[in-house]
Amino acid sequence: MIPVILSGGSGSRLWPLSRQAYPKQFLPLLSEHSMFQQTLARLPQEDVEAPIVVANNEHRFLVKEQLDAIGLEPQSILLEPFGRNTAPAVAMAAIQIARKDPSSIMLVLPADHAIGQTEPFHEAIAKGLKVAKDGALVLFGTTPDRPETGYGYISAASSEDNPTAPRPVRKFIEKPDEAKARRLLDEGGYYWNSGMFMFRADAYLRELKKHSRDIYDTVLLASRNLEKDLGFDRIPAEIFEHCPDDSIDYAVMEKTHRATLVPLDAAWSDVGAWSSIWDISDKDEHSNAVYGDACLEDSSGCLIHAPEKLVALVGVDDLVIVDTKDALMVAHRDRVQEVKGVVQRLKAEQRPEARIHREVFRPWGSYDSIDTGNRFQVKRITVNPGERLSLQKHHHRAEHWIIVRGTAEVSRDDETFLLSENESTYIPIGSVHRLFNPGKIALELIEVQSGAYLGEDDIERLDDRYGRTEPAQEKEEPEDIPVMVSRA
Repeated sequence: MIPVILSGGSGSRLWPLSRQAYPKQFLPLLSEHSMFQQTLARLPQEDVEAPIVVANNEHRFLVKEQLDAIGLEPQSILLEPFGRNTAPAVAMAAIQIARKDPSSIMLVLPADHAIGQTEPFHEAIAKGLKVAKDGALVLFGTTPDRPETGYGYISAASSEDNPTAPRPVRKFIEKPDEAKARRLLDEGGYYWNSGMFMFRADAYLRELKKHSRDIYDTVLLASRNLEKDLGFDRIPAEIFEHCPDDSIDYAVMEKTHRATLVPLDAAWSDVGAWSSIWDISDKDEHSNAVYGDACLEDSSGCLIHAPEKLVALVGVDDLVIVDTKDALMVAHRDRVQEVKGVVQRLKAEQRPEARIHREVFRPWGSYDSIDTGNRFQVKRITVNPGERLSLQKHHHRAEHWIIVRGTAEVSRDDETFLLSENESTYIPIGSVHRLFNPGKIALELIEVQSGAYLGEDDIERLDDRYGRTEPAQEKEEPEDIPVMVSRA
C-alpha cells in the first residue's frame, strides 16, 4: 500500500492563522506537530511503502522541511504549478505508481484532517484493502452526529448483519442546507464523505479514462514530461494548465459503478473551519476552548487562539477569537464559514495579510518584520544551522546586521569574516553579500534596513543553493512568495 498525501489546499476558512503561503496543513493547530506530519505519523506501520506527496509548488520547501523533521523520505514530491483539484492530483500519483506495479494499492489522504482514534482508522483501512484488491474504488464515510452543512453526504446500501462492512454506494449528496442536513440526519443511513480513498492504481486510472477522458489524457501527457529539480518532480505548467479542474468525487466516484463505502468511526474531522477546531478541542466547564492565555468571565462556548498575548472576555458567548502578529479575527462560532469571504476581500484589495504572515518562513529559516517606518524596516532573522542565504545585492537599500545569538559568516564584496554575539556589520547599497550559519545552533540577528525603497522585490540573486536566481518580474508580487519569483 502506497500513501498518497494531498497537501495543496489553502485553508482560507482558518484565516488569519492559515494563509496562502503557509496554509493550515503545515501548522501545529492541534499538537506540536503539523497536520501534515500527523497524517503521516498515523499511517499503519506494516506493509506500507514510502509516501508520494502532491503539493503546490509554492509550498515545496515547507513539505521538504516537515518531512525531514520527522525523518521520512518520500518516494516522490510532485509539484503542481497551480491547483487543478483532486482528480488530476491523484491521477499524477497513480500514473507514477502504475508504471512500477499497476496493482499497487493507493491510500489517498488529505494532509489537513484530524483523526482522534488511530486504531479504528487502521481497522477501516484493513477492511478497505480487501475490497480494493478486487478492483473496488473505496471511500471512507463517517456517521453524522449533527446537521453539518459543510460536508457532502453519501447514501450506501445497508448491512445490518455487519454495520462496519464495506457496502456499495447508492448516491452522493451535495453539501446541503441546514434543513436538508437535519432531514438526512433524522432519516439515518447517510454518511459524511471524508475525502479519503483507497483503490488500485490501475483501477482508478481505468475509471478516470472512462468517465473523464480529458483529465486522463492531459495528466498522462504531463506525466511524460516531468522535470526533476532539487529532489522534486515538477509537473509542466504548459501542459497542466489545460487540465480540467475537477474533484475525484465529480470526475470518478459519482460516475463509477465500483464505488464502495467503508464506514469509519474514528473521531474524524476535516478541520475545515474554526468551528471544527472548537468541536475537537478540550474545553473547560463552560465549553470554552483556549489555545494560549485567556481570562474568561461569564463567557461560554468560545474558542480563543492567541499564543502571543492575554485575551480577556466578559459576558460573551459562542465567539471565535484568533490573534496573530499582524491580524485579529473575531466571529460568531455559527458564522465562521464566512471567514473565506474576508480572505477573498483582502485578496481583492491586494492586502498581504491574505497571503503571508508577518513572520515569513524560507528554506534557510525565517524572518519577522518587527517594525516598519518611513525609509526604514527592522527584521529579526533566524538562519538554521548549516544554511546560507543567496548571494545577492540590493539596488535601493542598505542593511545593518547585529548578531544576537550564534555565529555568522558574512561575505561582503571581496571579504569574508565571522561575527559573534553582540557584533555587527554594515552592507552598503549595491554591495554583493551573503550570510551563512556555520554553527550548530540557530543564528539570530537583527537587520535594520534603510533606503528609499524597502520592498522584498529589491533583490538580485547571483547564486542560490535553492535555485532562486531569477529576478522578480513585478513589484506587486513580493519576494516573500517563492513561487512568484523563482523556479526552484
